[in-house]
Amino acid sequence: MRPFPTRLLNTADLEVWPAWLLRARSNHDARALSHSRHVIRRKRDGRFVAAIGTHGCVGLLPAWAREPGLPQALQAIAAPPGADLLPKQLPLSALQARLHGLGLEADDYGARSGLGLVPEPAWLAHAGFDRYRRPLWLHPCASRAWTRMRDAAHRDGVVLEAISGYRSHDYQLGIFERKLSRGLSVEEILTVNAAPGYSEHHGGQALDIGTPGEPPAEESFEQTLAFDWLRAEAGGHGFTMSYPRDNPHGIVYEPWHWCWRNH
Repeated sequence: MRPFPTRLLNTADLEVWPAWLLRARSNHDARALSHSRHVIRRKRDGRFVAAIGTHGCVGLLPAWAREPGLPQALQAIAAPPGADLLPKQLPLSALQARLHGLGLEADDYGARSGLGLVPEPAWLAHAGFDRYRRPLWLHPCASRAWTRMRDAAHRDGVVLEAISGYRSHDYQLGIFERKLSRGLSVEEILTVNAAPGYSEHHGGQALDIGTPGEPPAEESFEQTLAFDWLRAEAGGHGFTMSYPRDNPHGIVYEPWHWCWRNH
């Protein structure tokens, strides 16, 4: 029996998830998922497009066969699991129009923020689950480093929890759209969120980290034993805090945000 797949396969428009990590949203989806190894999912809204199993492809949306990017997703599934020991990077060509729609120009924003464009990996490794029991996806090297760091903290009596890991460009764009709909300006959002394409989360190397009893993504995390441990030990595992106080990127202090940089 073949082992369960443990990679998130990534294309420009679609993601391919291991079926065992997804929850069905209807009885129809539940039947399809129960006989499937992979599920193709839209990046922009999370809708399930098709389920892939030993009996072929089962569409989960009307006109699923005409879904943009479907051939690339099917090609990713057909590739041998060990074809790439490390993931290649997806192209950044679609980002310019998205940034322009927010009133941002990539060159201008990159120059004034000091942030670089971050490509998405062509696949990510399953790194366990986050605080909310959602699958945690990371670059394979960051995944191994996170596991070692979390286990080392546990041996020292400190519990580290992942709050979030990989986020797609589409996900980041959704954050902006939701905040814009609540009346925030783009400039206000940019103080707490990098522009789509510029977040370290896109590369699967950044983690938001918490600890039990502490609310997620709050400055009060700096008062915990977990934060003290990270300041002392995270560097030895290749992780650094990206946004200290008075950082040059114009992003608020984020003691919870740590990025693996030990290439």
